[in-house]
Amino acid sequence: MSLPQADTDEQWDRLLADDAALRDGVITLMQRHRLDTGLPIRRYDSGSLPVYALGDAQVLKLFPPPDAEHADVEARVLSWVDAALPVPTPRLHACGELDGWRYLLMSQLRGRRLVDVWAQIDARQQPRLATQLGEAVAALHGLDSAALADLPPLWPGFIDAQRAIAVERQRGRGLAEPWLGQIDAFLARWAAPVGSERVLLHTELMREHLLVEAVGDQWNLSGLFDFEPAMRGEREYEFASIGLFVACGDGRLLRRILLAYGWAGHRLDEALQQRLMAQALLHRYSNLRWYLQRLPVPGATTLEQLARHWWAIDGVPR
Repeated sequence: MSLPQADTDEQWDRLLADDAALRDGVITLMQRHRLDTGLPIRRYDSGSLPVYALGDAQVLKLFPPPDAEHADVEARVLSWVDAALPVPTPRLHACGELDGWRYLLMSQLRGRRLVDVWAQIDARQQPRLATQLGEAVAALHGLDSAALADLPPLWPGFIDAQRAIAVERQRGRGLAEPWLGQIDAFLARWAAPVGSERVLLHTELMREHLLVEAVGDQWNLSGLFDFEPAMRGEREYEFASIGLFVACGDGRLLRRILLAYGWAGHRLDEALQQRLMAQALLHRYSNLRWYLQRLPVPGATTLEQLARHWWAIDGVPR
């Protein structure tokens, strides 16, 4: 076998720390697709899956057997969004299977991760990037994605299930009891009923999944990647991660993103903040304890207070 067995959490944890165990599989796939095996092979040091730069033009992403569904989702969505957004996305060159693993071979995007260079970007240019992101998200949500209607998970059942286990999920991730006791009542008030609208969602828009490059002294978005958790659902779900992981509580940036997206100014209010907090609690990867560590809000004791800080919007009092 070129790729090792990875059917259990224990096997997977060992592999994440043993890159050499995957190298034969990477070489085999390069040979399968007639790529020069003498190219530099570099594994990215972030992300939950093994992803390799093959030279400076190709990227190989590996999915262990339990994640086969995510490979299918990303392959379909990458084909759907190709050249359809104002920001580049990876072009899918090939997908397939090796030793029970799935893989995607994609084009390499230009630029550096926004999270790595944010401190270098002049504050006067940050709103420009926020505008570009808002326009890109609007374009993504504006695509006719009806042909992806069977993309898992299906929205109504997904949201119902997330709501049913919301408290236990946060308890399992170590959230303290005073917060746990607020979740059900908060969702009862602020989680909107499931509607009929469905748009194509990236679901994990964060600085780690955005690329930027500088032309002279001007920065521009140059890439959006990592579509493995994409799904179809209601548009406000997208802004849970945008508030937490792109704007990071900066009301000026979030307002710019929302206005560029097309949100009417009069709808940027506290009710929106609370609804986005509800979406964060319902998110597939919701982890309120981690959010509190990443973006602490000193003195906050209620979910409503967290919402006002994490989804701060210029002009809306905290």
